[in-house]
Amino acid sequence: MDKERLNRYLLEAAQELRGSLDFWLEHGWDRKYGGIMTCLDRQGRPYCEDKSVWMQGRAAWAYASVCNLFGKRDEWLAFSKSCLDFLEAHCLNRAAGGRLYFTTTREGEPIRQRRYYAGEGFYLMGNAEYAAAAGDAAALKRARGMYERIWALNHGAEDPVGLGPKNLPGVRPGRSLATYMGYLSHSALMRRCDPQNVALYDERARDCLRTVVRDFIKPDLRCTLEFVRPDGGVYHGFCSGREVSIGHDLETAWIMLEEAVYENSSELVENAAQVFDFAVEKGWDTRYGGLFYSVDCDGFPCESYEHDMKIWWPHAEMILSALMLYQATGREAYFDWFEKAWAYSMEHFSDKQFGEWLGYLSRDGLPTEPPAKGTTFKGPLHVIRTMSKAIGILQALGADAQVTI
Repeated sequence: MDKERLNRYLLEAAQELRGSLDFWLEHGWDRKYGGIMTCLDRQGRPYCEDKSVWMQGRAAWAYASVCNLFGKRDEWLAFSKSCLDFLEAHCLNRAAGGRLYFTTTREGEPIRQRRYYAGEGFYLMGNAEYAAAAGDAAALKRARGMYERIWALNHGAEDPVGLGPKNLPGVRPGRSLATYMGYLSHSALMRRCDPQNVALYDERARDCLRTVVRDFIKPDLRCTLEFVRPDGGVYHGFCSGREVSIGHDLETAWIMLEEAVYENSSELVENAAQVFDFAVEKGWDTRYGGLFYSVDCDGFPCESYEHDMKIWWPHAEMILSALMLYQATGREAYFDWFEKAWAYSMEHFSDKQFGEWLGYLSRDGLPTEPPAKGTTFKGPLHVIRTMSKAIGILQALGADAQVTI
């Protein structure tokens, strides 16, 4: 690969990373009440003061992770700790076994509880990464505890939130890709941050991998499904059973690929490549460019309103997964996909004037009006994670331009 091209991407990745880190530090950090506010417009002005609990864990992870990758900075560690402190003080429903709320007021009064436990995963991520950055034994203990709680919930433990299942018991049972993709990622993170328990994390990672490969990747349909029957069968008769979440599939690809490298498994590399290939085959918009948010595996209309929107995070996942696959396989096709995803994202999502990426575009690539930089679901994670990892991969491929973060 031409070093000049690699250096150009390296310099651009560093610029994108700095823009995202600076944006959330300046505009998101709530220095009065702690934690982060993420409902911000293009310039960083808040349009809603309610706080997303997801974003407290995500921000804690993001700013601790750059400390672990690029060297500790007092401001980064302080921001990460502020988000963890807000989580601990305000976001745990202790009457419901330590499950997390979904949103709070700016001051920390709980507003909403949800059934699913993505927030618990982000709590785990933030505590584990901060523990590694700061040498904080209490944070690591919290991460271990949440890792076990999520495992129990994934394996049928009674959910203490009291909301009951989304469907009536026994009706349309199934399993979600996000459950296994998420726990595989958590296992890899815990392995790195808590090496004394590596055997446990390895065992559970392999369990997740076996399930994804066996039950969710569907070569006959040329896709990876979001939801399957308990035995891995396909629910062809309703929309959710046919959903292909393009972003989740691309995220699954690079998470699997990291595990493939750890296991030194060429078979797993090919599994990850297959997930990626199916996702871009079905998900890339050949008319306007960019990725659809979701598609139907049988080619029927999608149920979700946003299915044909261009949303920031699947594009970040595509950049990362394509670049990682190029590094792992040396196949030029993956670098071509990396360049396509990069060009689209730089043209449509990246905001060189104010920093960070726009979140939501219509199918033709125009931003929603007025444009949002942050929401309950968008904050500091995907851009920071993709650009941080891309910098390391590009350097490993031979890029040697001097960059500062």
